[in-house]
Amino acid sequence: MKNSLLILLFWCLTGAALLAQSTTFTNPIKPSGPDPWVLQKGGWYYYMNTTGSNLTLWRTQHLADLSTAERKVIFNPPAKTGYSRELWAPEIHFFDNKWYVYFSADSATNISHRVWVLENSAADPFTGEWVVRGKIGDRNDHWAIDMSVFDFRGKRYAIWSGWDGRRNGQQDIFISEMTNPWTLKKGKRAKISSPQFDWEKHGDVPAAWQKNGEVPKIYVNEGPEALQHNGQLFIAFSANACWLDYCLGLLTYRGKGSLLKPGNWTKSPQPVFTESAENGVYAPGHGGFFEDAKGQNWMIYHANPGANDGCGNKRAPHIQTFSWNADGSPNFGRPIPKVPTPAPAQ
Repeated sequence: MKNSLLILLFWCLTGAALLAQSTTFTNPIKPSGPDPWVLQKGGWYYYMNTTGSNLTLWRTQHLADLSTAERKVIFNPPAKTGYSRELWAPEIHFFDNKWYVYFSADSATNISHRVWVLENSAADPFTGEWVVRGKIGDRNDHWAIDMSVFDFRGKRYAIWSGWDGRRNGQQDIFISEMTNPWTLKKGKRAKISSPQFDWEKHGDVPAAWQKNGEVPKIYVNEGPEALQHNGQLFIAFSANACWLDYCLGLLTYRGKGSLLKPGNWTKSPQPVFTESAENGVYAPGHGGFFEDAKGQNWMIYHANPGANDGCGNKRAPHIQTFSWNADGSPNFGRPIPKVPTPAPAQ
């Protein structure tokens, strides 16, 4: 009898612990994970982040349990290809009854970085075969990273960060309509954002990159992500550099005219999400968005635990809810404290 009571007590305590783990979270939700991405579908949260060497997919029914979630390497790049190295910012999407992953990669040097597309027709992305559909980019084959895809008013669009020309020095946000999941319409792109405000131009490069005592500047707009609400369209993007005071800026579509015309977009004059030293959250950026089972809006972003942690694997995924302003624009608030917080609903 005594042993039975002990066993019952053990299972009660274990069950309570598991329930607490699933209903609350404490940021970061995983010890490491630059460029995080979440897709909620069919009762599952699918998650990806930059690993550098491969494409790994996680899934869980409770995002609070991400650090112990099921995971699978779905793609190991072959050597000596245009996508063999430095695999960055993967995103998994589901449309046209197939799964797609967009990721950035290069062959040997950063100047060769481009975006590539994988396709899987299986109902379960943990099964089936992931096929390389090829490189996706503009017809002049410019440097490109951080692509995301979204549907708006019956059309599909790609947004990404790229160079205007052939040389490094500034990253801009580009958009293109798509003819299929791996092709831009007529190979055309339109630039809808460049670093213009002072808060977007904190671009001193790390000492290791400096030559002959010179301190070049690299101004950055990257990591664009679409966000829609009541018919309105926004694009959140990361400004400055991941080794500095990374933050989120916001583009707003005026509501009329082509998305490919820069004049139909406005940029918020101030950043919309910045670091919180008091909460130990530094350089927040590369944000994405999802809804939980109850329709609550959430954002995911990576952040560093210290002010000088740079662009390495100390960047870890954080999540938090956000709301909407009276004009319909998103209100992201500030990075929340690292304390137990109610988890996304399942």
